[in-house]
Amino acid sequence: MNTKLEIDLSQLDFILDKAKEQSIAYLKNISNRSTSKGVKVEISNQLAENGLGTLDALRYFNEKFEEIIVSASGPRYWGYVVGGSTPASIVGDWLTTIYDQCPFVIEGHGDTSAQIELETIHLLLDLFNLPNDFMGGFVSGATVSNFTSLAVARQWLGKQYDKDFAKDGISESIKIFAATPHSSVVKSLAMLGIGSNNFTRIKVEEGNRESIDMEDLERHIQQLNGQPFILIASGGTVNTVDFDDFKAIAALKTKYNFWWHIDAAFGAFAACSDEYKHLVDGWEFADSITIDCHKWLNVPYDSAVFFVKEKYKYLQVDTFQNSNAPYLGNPLENFNYTNLLPENSRRLRALPVWFSLMAYGKKGYKDIVSNSIAMANHFGEFIENSNDFALLAPVRLNTVCFTLQNQADNATSVFLKKLNDTGKVFMTPTVYNGSRGIRASFVNWRTALEDLELVKKLMIELIEH
Repeated sequence: MNTKLEIDLSQLDFILDKAKEQSIAYLKNISNRSTSKGVKVEISNQLAENGLGTLDALRYFNEKFEEIIVSASGPRYWGYVVGGSTPASIVGDWLTTIYDQCPFVIEGHGDTSAQIELETIHLLLDLFNLPNDFMGGFVSGATVSNFTSLAVARQWLGKQYDKDFAKDGISESIKIFAATPHSSVVKSLAMLGIGSNNFTRIKVEEGNRESIDMEDLERHIQQLNGQPFILIASGGTVNTVDFDDFKAIAALKTKYNFWWHIDAAFGAFAACSDEYKHLVDGWEFADSITIDCHKWLNVPYDSAVFFVKEKYKYLQVDTFQNSNAPYLGNPLENFNYTNLLPENSRRLRALPVWFSLMAYGKKGYKDIVSNSIAMANHFGEFIENSNDFALLAPVRLNTVCFTLQNQADNATSVFLKKLNDTGKVFMTPTVYNGSRGIRASFVNWRTALEDLELVKKLMIELIEH
């Protein structure tokens, strides 16, 4: 055995204790840690012949990189849509690393950890009040979830022409409709060979909306004269968390032949709220759904799920079958995730989710979602009542999209940089209806009123000086 490895093995208890101490120190101080750092480090391009050993590597990491780690999982990191990590999910993530499983099969003499994944999928379906006629799996994030779902949609469309696009390539025109697709959807179209520009943008509803105008959608459908197509709907747009009318789309499914995919990366969690669950009414009739777990579910990166109707399992196998591994058996008779999603090698991403669901249950996630919505509404009221800021859109769920009042567009960008440079809060820039704006997204389970009061005071101080 390598000498450094042998020493590490003999000191494993002590090494893990040091990592635990550092982890607890970070988590206990997360509210005080900076949300933004401008520190640059010199990047090394040479690897030493002899390693440092784990303890010295940890010391070197702390000297060189620890300072640039921001509190992205903390209560005032409102940029993008970034959740935190619940205590239970941290336990699950640590054990995922310790057990180091690669979940493929549910029966056999090797790793059968896919049973944990299957149970977690069923728990998630129950959390979201979705029927068990969906099957699902874990992937790295919303991008790969959208990719996976749309890959099956692509195969479905090919079958409408008696073509196998997965084996023979795309040989027919693929018609895709969307109103406000997320960038990860557009990226997925590029990766699938469909083309990032190859979709028709449907009008949005009047009245400061980002949702599909259903009349314009049906006009476009009728112009296809029965040609099959793919509809990409939004279960919460990124700027204003607007939802397409799922009940109206479900009604269209009874009249026209199309694949209905919903990108509900974080908006899906409206289903956990008694007040807002109506936003997802009808989504059970979709063919596929994307949901991110490392957002509002508050588990560590990287974690997302796809849901695809079980009746399309054969299309998934057509698309993702690991055909050069005969020892895996008949893919339709022997369940194996290798044949159902893009990755062959992957970690047991389901375990942090399983732990968090088991630890907090439906009530726990109802409370997390309700708190986030309350924080967004509170912050939105501050913006709306201010003489210095203005909402760009109503606060529909958990995101506040706003700008500076009566100032040039670049003033908003300058203000945001000053705000983020304080290291007390982090928000992201956006453009909405042609105006530069700022977006604050509330998904972290730790965020409380005291965080909002701190940020409001800071914003008033910055705008006045």
